[in-house]
Amino acid sequence: MVTVEVCANSVQSAIEAQKGGAVRVELCGNLCDGGTTPAQSQIELTRNHIEIDLNVIIRPRGGDFLYDDLDFESMKSDIITCGELHCNGVVIGILDENGNVDINRNGILVELAKKYGLSTTFHRAFDRVCNIQSALEDVIGLGCDRILTSGGKQTAFDGRNVLKELVDLAGDRIAIMAGAGVKESNVRELVHTTGVKEVHGTFQTLRKGGMKYSNPNFPDNYNNSGYSEYSFLVSDSDRIKEIVKSANL
Repeated sequence: MVTVEVCANSVQSAIEAQKGGAVRVELCGNLCDGGTTPAQSQIELTRNHIEIDLNVIIRPRGGDFLYDDLDFESMKSDIITCGELHCNGVVIGILDENGNVDINRNGILVELAKKYGLSTTFHRAFDRVCNIQSALEDVIGLGCDRILTSGGKQTAFDGRNVLKELVDLAGDRIAIMAGAGVKESNVRELVHTTGVKEVHGTFQTLRKGGMKYSNPNFPDNYNNSGYSEYSFLVSDSDRIKEIVKSANL
């Protein structure tokens, strides 16, 4: 069976993920920056409202995946928080300046996660490495449970041939989870072409907020995502149900 993980930007999105039949949530803040570690209150509330697995991204900022000492201390602290809040896993990824997997620092994070019984997913920093096949072996050696990847391309569908190669190379040593641009119209072909057993996406729809008053001095006020500030994106349980169905046809 192909399982679906939802990249949730809020507690409500996580609840929608569960309603839609997802097996796991990756909770993120700031998806416009590619996802950063959410507030502790968001993690705690999400844990209290869903029964499916909850993984949390451990990423202190947007931008590249080369982190300084302060960033690294923050990441270690956030993993401890996730352990104390009874999350199921964390999502990590650190590269060195030359585009290689940082064995030392990732290793420290993986060991810390294991101390708290947390699974580890290596996120799409993997798609920024200089040699994807070598990086696969590095991440396996670290003891991670899965890799979230688009095969080094902009979308998982574009990277489907590389994804198939990664699935074949990985065997049963690590799970390869396809993410980026996964949608109802392509998930079936993506799964059948690559052999992945896990897919990942936000599967969002735009919702209008409840505000009735709008200040006329801001008639065309848009947020960083290009949407009206009176609307917001939320994962959609109906879309998730369709993804689950299509992925398993």
